[in-house]
Amino acid sequence: MTIIRPRLNDFHGLPFLQEEVDFAIPFLDEDIPLYVDPFLLWKINSQQDNSLHTTIVNLFNQLGSYYVNGKENESRRILIELSESSEVGLGNSKTRKGKKIGEKTADEILNLFKAIPQLHKQGFQHFEEIQLLVDNVSKDRISDISCSLIKSFLVDFTIDQCQRLKIPIETCTIPIYDYKSFQFKPEETYLPINPENKQPIILTPKRWLKYVPWINYEDYFQNYYIKDIDKAYDGKLNRVQILNFNRHNYNLVQSYISLKEKENKDLTNDPLFTQIPVLSARKKISTILKLPTGKTNNADRDYEDLMVQTMSSMLYPHLDFAKDQSRTDSGTQIRDLIFYNNRSYEFLNDIYDAYESKQLVIELKNVKELEREHINQLNRYMTDSFGKFGIIFTRNKVPKNIFQNTIDLWAGQRRCILILDDSDLKLMGEVYESKQRLPIEVIKRKYIEFTRSCPA
Repeated sequence: MTIIRPRLNDFHGLPFLQEEVDFAIPFLDEDIPLYVDPFLLWKINSQQDNSLHTTIVNLFNQLGSYYVNGKENESRRILIELSESSEVGLGNSKTRKGKKIGEKTADEILNLFKAIPQLHKQGFQHFEEIQLLVDNVSKDRISDISCSLIKSFLVDFTIDQCQRLKIPIETCTIPIYDYKSFQFKPEETYLPINPENKQPIILTPKRWLKYVPWINYEDYFQNYYIKDIDKAYDGKLNRVQILNFNRHNYNLVQSYISLKEKENKDLTNDPLFTQIPVLSARKKISTILKLPTGKTNNADRDYEDLMVQTMSSMLYPHLDFAKDQSRTDSGTQIRDLIFYNNRSYEFLNDIYDAYESKQLVIELKNVKELEREHINQLNRYMTDSFGKFGIIFTRNKVPKNIFQNTIDLWAGQRRCILILDDSDLKLMGEVYESKQRLPIEVIKRKYIEFTRSCPA
């Protein structure tokens, strides 16, 4: 069965939730768009994480020391290897495989230890500063270098999590940087294997992850450089000129870092998914209910966009949102919402068993009256990528003959298509706001009503 945006646990049929585990559940065919922020390891009240931050910085400074003391080729080669950590699957790659930095960039980074007296003398306190000093270095490089330098810890973390959650692991060999011998050595270990490309997978603690690191060029430029350094900034300086300025005025970069250290009270990791607030959900549902049916003034697009936001929040955490996608079926553009079925709720486990529903698809129909073809469209779609269960959200109550069509479909092929309308959406919103029950129970109630109408 084809899985849309497959994750490691989906492939192995393991029903744990993202919010229940300590790591970011990896996708099999693309990166997670988050990054390890070393500043979080420095800030978190954990001796272990603080020690790992010290390890990262010390090993990076060691590279610089060796570079300064004549081991330029070796240092350059090691930094290039450290600059990509495809096993962790963090970043923007759609193939879980990125590119290493080139020799020119590696030399520019390592030459900082020669060119800047403070770094030559004492090294970095937060090596993320290189984003402010060298072009073509951003959050993905910082994240990958960090993971590469503490890969041995991450391997142990991964094995521990896999044993706890019964994630299959296999024998594999991965390169580990050995700072004592100043080279990479192959290490045989046990890790999960990506079924898509047969490469090892390393899990990353989600407490370390952010979309944008605490120290980053954009923050420095907008909130420090313009305000405190170049009060007469006229918009003409480009990034490279500012990086050159920073290298020649490193004391100003140090001042910025000191400010970031003092302002870290609000620094926390970024959750992989954040529900919209109750008030926001109420406003969105109110807007949906007032929309006209059809395509007038792009009402169909507004309906779809608002439904993506409300459904992904109201069904969380029992259904993790996978993605929304558009497709053309019989010449008609259709918007789907795809959710992972984590089987974390009795009803979801039932449809997983009864209809092989590893993922749940919801189609959005901003039409005045649902038609037979809408049912047929979803029915055809379920054959290809999903089990035999699907949901249609539409605006008005379904006509009796169309509802009977879904009953006939169940009787003939044991396929279940539930149809929910604005009244169900309104009820879900009320439940979401009250916190007394779960919005997914509205779908469960619809399913019970449906099964009572089916022939014995």
